[in-house]
Amino acid sequence: MTSTVTTEWAVAGSYFETCNCEAVCPCRSVGGRTGGRSTFGVCEFALSWHIEQGRRGDVDLDGLGVVLAGFYVDDQPGSPWSVVLYVDDRADDEQFASLGDIFLGRAGGTSLNNFAAAIAEVHGVRRASIELEHEPGLWGIGVEGHVRVEARETVPTDESVACGIPGMDHPGQELRAELMDVQDLPLSWSYRGRCGFATDFAYHS
Repeated sequence: MTSTVTTEWAVAGSYFETCNCEAVCPCRSVGGRTGGRSTFGVCEFALSWHIEQGRRGDVDLDGLGVVLAGFYVDDQPGSPWSVVLYVDDRADDEQFASLGDIFLGRAGGTSLNNFAAAIAEVHGVRRASIELEHEPGLWGIGVEGHVRVEARETVPTDESVACGIPGMDHPGQELRAELMDVQDLPLSWSYRGRCGFATDFAYHS
């Protein structure tokens, strides 16, 4: 999984995700308690990162967006992920390669430890027109032709909520998504009123 290139890297910014679980997502840590299985036994998700500050070696990654859509089945050993990675089409070839390595775990580090070690099958790594809204009261993911997510409603909780993908040290806000639509075979689903989560992230080699 990890790359043979050991170039140091770091990316940080805002994070927003949604999946087909009911809110609060049972996979989350709530009040420090460990999460469990997904609501329906199959998790279908869309994850997004807006990189406010980022670099891999001499490659500047500031301002770029990345989206990962995929699914896993709880009952499969290790719950391996099947995914498509979308990389901001403003990225040049070096930026595209760096973001693919970082967010698929090939560059090691925090992203591999937090989530990418679960990736078993990559159906595609695509350049795409990506629009991300990571603002309170207006969260959204747009990947032209493939992914559309919209969320405005927060889900009140009395305890801290955290997700392992951005990291348990980055608690955030549970949300309810008005829409999650993913269409990029073999990924194909559409839901309304399912869970979402927003916070920040900071990954590094």
